[in-house]
Amino acid sequence: MFAYILRRLFLIVPTLLGIMVVNFVIVQVAPGGPVERLIAQIQGIDIGATARVAGTTAGEAPIRDAAKARASEDSTASKYRGAQGLDPEFVKHIEKLYGFDKPAHERFLTMMGGYLRFDFGESYFRNRSVVDLVLDKMPVSISLGLWTTLLVYLISIPLGVAKAVRDGSSFDVWTSSVVIIGYAIPGFLFAILLIVLFAGGSFLDIFPLRGLVSENWDTLDWPSRILDYFWHIALPVLAMVIGGFAGLTMLTKNSFLEEINKQYVVTARAKGLTKRRVLYGHVFRNAMLIVIAGFPSAFIGVLFTGALLIEVIFSLDGLGLLGFEAAINRDYPVMFGTLYFFTLIGLLMNLLGDLMYVLVDPRIDFDTREV
Repeated sequence: MFAYILRRLFLIVPTLLGIMVVNFVIVQVAPGGPVERLIAQIQGIDIGATARVAGTTAGEAPIRDAAKARASEDSTASKYRGAQGLDPEFVKHIEKLYGFDKPAHERFLTMMGGYLRFDFGESYFRNRSVVDLVLDKMPVSISLGLWTTLLVYLISIPLGVAKAVRDGSSFDVWTSSVVIIGYAIPGFLFAILLIVLFAGGSFLDIFPLRGLVSENWDTLDWPSRILDYFWHIALPVLAMVIGGFAGLTMLTKNSFLEEINKQYVVTARAKGLTKRRVLYGHVFRNAMLIVIAGFPSAFIGVLFTGALLIEVIFSLDGLGLLGFEAAINRDYPVMFGTLYFFTLIGLLMNLLGDLMYVLVDPRIDFDTREV
């Protein structure tokens, strides 16, 4: 097992490097960029992606003032869209500000050198370090991801087992209808419905609509803080659970059905073992391999990619919204810094998923497997 873990750890390096190279190349050839965005702001034609990024950083104000002084109708046309009328020397100054005066490969090597030291730089447009931004958004995303994943597993596994045991019964039929509805309707539509019903829409006004905690949270005692926290995340988590439990439920059911129909189950029953003993003593361990081993990846997926619309709808400022705004506004340090960090976490979670196979079923041996 140690040799397998060591091989997987070595494999993470080229995989992570390949992902960073591909994304860096795509971003370089994509239209737009931080230089063009600042030029658009200077020209007064910029439209931000969201209201949260409105405003300028401390370094942009003097640049904008200098632009008006240096602008000239006779200036040489720039390679950047919207730069006509600006002094080419001033455009070069903006390029130097963002590091675009260097070749692409040199910028990539410099960026990766910093990432190896876990130095992710500062945001172009927020005047804060990438690490500080991620730490500020992390509580929201961890809250949504952790509770959603736990509830999805607590609901889907017992429901999937019950459906497999009662395959073809009326219980299986009507629960399948619920599962199909949950699978077909996106989570953000459930979120809107929950707001209409329970958050001051057309019916009840029970739950808050904004933030992870109340404004006076710091003044509350600890029992009240805990209640306030769950009061705020109840609707967002419920919306994500409703939209996410269907796939895992059907995966659990199909996995159990496949194991129930195997020969060793028939043999165990022929030996006189009770149905419960066969199900939880023999079938459960084999059937749950694929379900439990996928927990780390499922958590990472919910944590970093599955909550963007939920965050917007419930005014929760988390990692999903941060990544979206960074991509729209070409905030490259935030884009690549979070990509590097979360890709590294995802690769480590995949390794953890393999180790969970061994934890669930010790008969599995990865030492004889070639990576």
